[in-house]
Amino acid sequence: MPSSGKKRAQVKGNQIRQKVTQVLETHQHDRGVLVGILQDVQAEYHYLPREALEEVSRSLGLPLTQVYGVATFFKAFSLIPKGRHLIDACLGTACHVRGAVRILEKIERELGISRGETTKDLKFTLGTVNCVGACALGPMVIIDGQYAGQMNTDKVKPLLESYH
Repeated sequence: MPSSGKKRAQVKGNQIRQKVTQVLETHQHDRGVLVGILQDVQAEYHYLPREALEEVSRSLGLPLTQVYGVATFFKAFSLIPKGRHLIDACLGTACHVRGAVRILEKIERELGISRGETTKDLKFTLGTVNCVGACALGPMVIIDGQYAGQMNTDKVKPLLESYH
């Protein structure tokens, strides 16, 4: 790795350590709230960087395997970077029969990714859900917890552009 690359990695590692230290102080270094600590770290980075997990392990005096165990047990945690905006397309029965698959395909085309992927610029991560319980308003697309109902393919591009 060139020296500038090493320097950047060191700066990034230092920034992560500082952020993790702040999170740990907020939780008073309480091992019993490991899930809450990891949630706060993930809220900052949109995933759990390896350096952050190592710092949590070291600071709390927990084996790294235990920290990784918690991070991989809960589906809400991710070890790979996610976009700033999380998109979920509902594929439940009511949404499906109203064209949810076409809407999902339109989102994939617009963003240049498939479900489960993140755009290269880390703006969007695309996922699917089986039902969001708003069947009367389907098809549904949820971005950052905001519901967009009665979606159709013509509404996809303007919706995505509103998050740029």
